[in-house]
Amino acid sequence: MSTNRRDFLKTGATAALGLSGFTLISTSVFGKSMGYIAPSDKVNLACVGIGNRGNEIIKALNDTGLCNVVALCDVDMGADQTLEIMNMFPQAKRYHDFRKMFDEIGGEFDAVSVGTPDFSHFPATMMALAEGKHVYVEKPMARTFQEVDLMVAAAKKNPKVATQMGNQGHSEANYFQFKTWKEAGIIKDVTAITAHMNSRRRWHGWDPNITRFPEAEPVPSTLDWDLWLSQAQPRGFHKDFHNGQWRCWYDYGMGALGDWGAHIIDTAHEFLDLGLPYEINPVKLTGHNPFFFPMSTTLEFKFPARGEMPPLTITWYDGLDNIPAVPDGYGVSELDPNIPPPSTGQLQPARLNPGKIIYSKELTFKGGSHGSTLSIIPEDKAKEWESKLPEVPQSPSNHYANFLKACKGEEKTRSPFEIAGPLSQVFCLGVMAQQMGVKLEFDRETRQIVNNPLANQVLAGMPPRKGWEEFYRV
Repeated sequence: MSTNRRDFLKTGATAALGLSGFTLISTSVFGKSMGYIAPSDKVNLACVGIGNRGNEIIKALNDTGLCNVVALCDVDMGADQTLEIMNMFPQAKRYHDFRKMFDEIGGEFDAVSVGTPDFSHFPATMMALAEGKHVYVEKPMARTFQEVDLMVAAAKKNPKVATQMGNQGHSEANYFQFKTWKEAGIIKDVTAITAHMNSRRRWHGWDPNITRFPEAEPVPSTLDWDLWLSQAQPRGFHKDFHNGQWRCWYDYGMGALGDWGAHIIDTAHEFLDLGLPYEINPVKLTGHNPFFFPMSTTLEFKFPARGEMPPLTITWYDGLDNIPAVPDGYGVSELDPNIPPPSTGQLQPARLNPGKIIYSKELTFKGGSHGSTLSIIPEDKAKEWESKLPEVPQSPSNHYANFLKACKGEEKTRSPFEIAGPLSQVFCLGVMAQQMGVKLEFDRETRQIVNNPLANQVLAGMPPRKGWEEFYRV
């Protein structure tokens, strides 16, 4: 164990709730064209989680030409989903346990990508920050409110470290459009946002009358199941906990909200200065059970007035039978042509692509997910405003290059933990309301749930499993 890590983990005081809200100080500046970069000038990267989504992250980082992949770490090294990356980087050192990787070769890499299941983002990220490594972590940042607080605090303690959450839209057209339109006063006085993700999810074929977790199955020969569990409580392996299926379970994932929310409400959350909601109301939970996510969910997130901006409510819809209403003049561009009309000849309710509808006092906007740009609706209103719209700057770098350039001191990350942390905590609160099935009243000043003592305890999540407590200290 390095001296830095030992000092950070053993002498730090255990952090309490209420640590977010710090500002990440960046030493980076914009500039420098990419051009040819010698291997010695690239960022040396260690990758934790190399299958499935981790695979895509590593390839995207590598495609920038700005990094050398020097280490690969996965608890299922050698399984089908990890072989491609292993074969792409045969010279990279290989590990099952990220802790061993840090201890043995921590001096050989500058940055870490974390592409593990939602619940296990936390320990690998905390170790990277303790060691002074730059961190790219997939969204959402962590599974519990307190874990996000600790990650933000650890980044604050290491201000020269670049952090980036993997909501790629923060480096694409929607980010720059929303920022420009907000600054130009086109997006103003927003009072309501409808956010929708109504595609089929992995758990939609499951029985919501479940009364216990599934029976344990034999562990695949390539998988270290104990390491996969990391700080989570012990449980026997089952195929529906692994390879993306983890997203279905409250213990391991964040459902549709955590998966897609960061790609749908991210720019509104940042540029409308939303912070944390004061009320989270589960309006609809179809197929509610305490184990996996509902078949359909409608959640209201209420935010107070902020300066001259009025109070705002975000209403989140997911589920195949939970399509939100759209305003007159919405248009037909996002209707699903694969849904046939019923025998009556009348159109079925539209199945929308993932996206949002933004309602302000004067204008209404519709937009998609990720980097999709907004448009003003209805069409006649869009034509009225066409000549008034400012020029929107192009992105200087994609999300992965932005991170690696920040590691080199050439840019600032666009989704650092100071920005991504509160957004992730909105999802933490939403998932708590889903799982508990109750309205939550949240005090933004004290950062406590004030109407439900049990829910307030859940803010911190379950205590970590024995042997993983060290990551909960800053």
